[in-house]
Amino acid sequence: MDRTSRRESLEAQVASFPAKPGVYLFKDAKGRVLYVGKADVLRDRVRAYFGPSLEVRHIRMVERAERLEYVLTDSISEAYLLESNLIKQHHPRYNIRLKDDKSYPYVKVTLGEDFPRILRTRTLGDRTARYFGPFANAKSVDQSLDLLQKLFPYRTCKLNIVAGEDGRGRTVPPSALPGGRPCLLFHLKRCTAPCVGNTTRDEYRGTIDKSVLFLEGRYEALARETKKEMHQASDALAFERAATLRDRLVAIERTLDRQEVHAYKGDDFDVHAAAVAEGDAVVQVFRVRDGTITSRDHFSLEGSEGALAPDVLASFLRQHYSVAAAVPPEIVVPAAIPEAGAFEAFAAERRGGPVRILVPQRGKKRHLAELAERNAQDALEQERVMWMADRGKTDTALRELADALGLEGPPKRIECYDVSHVQGTSVVSSMVVFEDGRPAKHAYRRFRAKIVDRNDDFANMRETLRRRFRRSATDGDGWPVPDLVILDGGKGQLSAGQAALSDAGLLQIPIAALAKEREELFVPARPDPILLPRTSQGLYLVQRIRDEAHRFAVTYHQKVRAKRAVRSILDDVEGVGPTKKRALLRRFGSVRAMREAPVSDLAAVAGVGNALAERIKQAIES
Repeated sequence: MDRTSRRESLEAQVASFPAKPGVYLFKDAKGRVLYVGKADVLRDRVRAYFGPSLEVRHIRMVERAERLEYVLTDSISEAYLLESNLIKQHHPRYNIRLKDDKSYPYVKVTLGEDFPRILRTRTLGDRTARYFGPFANAKSVDQSLDLLQKLFPYRTCKLNIVAGEDGRGRTVPPSALPGGRPCLLFHLKRCTAPCVGNTTRDEYRGTIDKSVLFLEGRYEALARETKKEMHQASDALAFERAATLRDRLVAIERTLDRQEVHAYKGDDFDVHAAAVAEGDAVVQVFRVRDGTITSRDHFSLEGSEGALAPDVLASFLRQHYSVAAAVPPEIVVPAAIPEAGAFEAFAAERRGGPVRILVPQRGKKRHLAELAERNAQDALEQERVMWMADRGKTDTALRELADALGLEGPPKRIECYDVSHVQGTSVVSSMVVFEDGRPAKHAYRRFRAKIVDRNDDFANMRETLRRRFRRSATDGDGWPVPDLVILDGGKGQLSAGQAALSDAGLLQIPIAALAKEREELFVPARPDPILLPRTSQGLYLVQRIRDEAHRFAVTYHQKVRAKRAVRSILDDVEGVGPTKKRALLRRFGSVRAMREAPVSDLAAVAGVGNALAERIKQAIES
C-alpha cells in the first residue's frame, strides 16, 4: 500500500470513531503499537493527526501507521489510567515514556497488620497498606529507611505477629520464631521485638504513626511532639528515655536543617520542571510538605525526539500521577502545559479533592519553579555525559563484534540463551535481549522445559530455541527476529542452535556460542574459535550479555526448584489438594514445622482428619 492509499485508509477509519472519551492506538503493518493517546472526544482528537500543524515525530508516526484502534472509557480519568498502562505494556516508539518505569521503588507501611512493617517495594496493590512514592533512586530510599529505623525502631521481618488479649505481640505459629528469642535488630535497638511481647500494639502503633509523619515530611510537627515527650519524660525522672528522645530530636532537627529551601509555611505541593535535548529528557520533582522541600528526585524519559519541554512535562505528569501514592492539592510548573484542564480533572479524581496546576509569575513558588528547571537541566547534562560515554563504548563494542563475526553491520538486537538445572531436574532456560548494546528487560523471556527432565543441555537448548523461533516476527505477529543469537556453551550448543534455526527455516540469522573456559566464540563453518582481545569492548559486551542470561536462568531455576521441593512432599500425598496444602502451610508455616508437630495437630487442620494426618506424617518423615 502506497503512502497516499495508507493515509486515505487511516482517515476513513477515523471517520468511524465515536465522539466519546477513550484511548486510541496507532499500529504499523506488523501490528506493533506505535503510539498510544487519550482523548475526551476520540474522533476530533485523532483527526488532528491528519491536519497541517504536526510535530515531526507525529508526522513520522502517521507515515508508518497502517491501522487505528480505540478503546472506549466512561470518563477522561479512566482514559488517563488506561493510556499509562498501555504505554507501560507496549513501549510505543513515538510516546514520551519513563525509562525503566517498572523499577521505581515505593515505601510501603503495612497498616493492615497488628504490628506494621515499613519496607521498600516495587509493586502496589495492598489496599490495607499506605504507600509513599514513586522515587527515582532505590539507594536513597534505603538510606532514608535506615535513618527512620534508627529514629523509630520497627520490625522488617515476615513473621506473622498478632496482638493477644493484653495487647502484646506473639508469633503465630510459635515455632516460627527460632529459639523463641528476638533477632539481632532488637539488640541493635532497631526493633522493639513485638515477636516476644516486648511491646503492646498501641505502643508500637504510636511509633509507626511517628514514622508516617516522617515519611510525609512533617518534620516540624514531629520535632514539636518529640520535644514535648522529652520534657514529660524528664519531669517524670525517666532520664534514660529523655536522653533517647533528645538524640531523636537532634536527628530530626538535622534532617530539617538539610532542607535548604523553604516555601510558604503550611503549604503542600509538588514542583515539576523538564529539560529536553536531542531526544533525551529529564524531569525534576520537588516535593514540598508543610512549606519545606522534603525530597528531590529526577526521572529520565525517552521517546521525546522533537518534543518541547511542556509536552514532555504533560506526558510525565500523566504517567507519574497514575501510579503516585499521593496527589497534592497543587502542582507547580514553570510554563503552561497542554490539556491542563483535563489533567486537573484526572488528578482531582485520583486525590478525592480539588487539584490545580499553577504557573507562578513571581514570589517564592516562581523561584522554586526556576530552581527545579536549573536542577533538571543540570541532571540532564550529567546524564548525557554518562549516556554518551556509554554509547561510545557500546558503539565500539558492537562494531568490534560485527567485524569479528563477519556481520553485515553492528547487531541492533542481540538475544542470548542459557540453560539451568541440577542433574537434569527442574530444567529451565532464559532468553535475554540487548538492543543497541543495552538490556531490553521488557523483552526478556524464560522457559520451563516441556520435555521430561533430563541431563542433556544440547536437547534442552534446541527445544528452547525451537519454541522461541516459533514466535518469530516473520509472520508479523510474533517476536522480532534478532540480528545475532549468542548461546552460553561451546561447539555442542552451537550445533543444537543451528539445528533449531534450521527447523524454523531461519538459518540466515547469525549465531555464535561463547565457551566459558577461554571466552572463545564458536561460529558455523569455522573450525577454529574466535578469540577477542582481552581488553576489547566487544568481549566485555559479550561477557555482560552472557552473565545476564546466566543470572536470569539461575534465578528462575532456584524459584522452580524451591516450588518443587515443597511439591515433592505434600503434593504427592493422596488426598492433599491445593486447598488442604494452603491450610497446612498457613497453620504450620513450613514442612519442617509439620514434621515436628504431633499427628493430632495435623489432624486438627480443617479437612485433614486422622487418617490423612497419618499419611502426611509418614510422607514427611520418610
